[in-house]
Amino acid sequence: MEPRKIKIGSRGSPLALWQANWIKGQLESQNPDIPVEIVIIKTSGDKIQDVPLAKIGGKGLFVKEIEEALLSKDVDFAVHSMKDMPIKFPFALCIASVTKRENPFDALISKNDIKLDDLPKGAKIGTGSLRRISQLLHYRPDLDLVPLRGNLETRIKKLETEGLDAIILAAAGLIRMGWEEQISEIISPEILLPAMGQGAVGIEARKNDVDNQILLADMDDENTHLALDAERAIVTQLEGGCNVPIGAFATIEEDEMTVKGLVASLDGKTIYKKEVKGNKVHAINLGKELGNELLEMGGDKIMQEIHSS
Repeated sequence: MEPRKIKIGSRGSPLALWQANWIKGQLESQNPDIPVEIVIIKTSGDKIQDVPLAKIGGKGLFVKEIEEALLSKDVDFAVHSMKDMPIKFPFALCIASVTKRENPFDALISKNDIKLDDLPKGAKIGTGSLRRISQLLHYRPDLDLVPLRGNLETRIKKLETEGLDAIILAAAGLIRMGWEEQISEIISPEILLPAMGQGAVGIEARKNDVDNQILLADMDDENTHLALDAERAIVTQLEGGCNVPIGAFATIEEDEMTVKGLVASLDGKTIYKKEVKGNKVHAINLGKELGNELLEMGGDKIMQEIHSS
């Protein structure tokens, strides 16, 4: 019998590889007798850089080819930024482990380190996220928001090459890459409620590979996983994808979970925002409850308008 070996599937972007290598290091330190290899898989989302995600199929474009490799047993695990994971994934696969969450909020990087409130009227801000665009327009309708795609390094370079005043990125990626000093401001969740799963790294595995899932058990952070369950339940209930501006963010203090969610119109003029609280063991039900309340507040009309346009 051949000695056991673990293959981890990952996108080839610098941040994705940082995350995959971090997971590799964790696995090797806990299981020094099992070699771990990273397999780089180019996804459709990485190949298409000049079109907004919402127009070409959404976040699933960053995982489709990796999941195919998992299903065909070319790799044993897949490492994902959980904010890039679609709500639905193949029945034979599961999120086996979610590591402790990094800073979940959005970060502003601006020329001359200017804060969001101090940016001049009509300032050009780059972001590829409808969630960020709608909330920023609600907070400051005067801003000129322009599409931004590419990996972290590419987007940071576009701050200069595209004549932008600022860009918005997830703080977690910048911190993981060691670029925290470039952050001009961490934006309050009262202004920009984070995306479902932002700041969390998940490991996807085959449901029937029990031995492999046991390997991952020690890396699972219970509170992050429960928060993720609640956030994903909100988006599931809203039947939303990346073509709908949805914020979903759960926190846990002792055993109490606070779940916040919002649905916004594309122009940011209308935002429905709500929060619920309860014991963390009811994470999924809390997310579903909040999703239903957002729909009843008027979120259903926003969803209908966006899906029919």
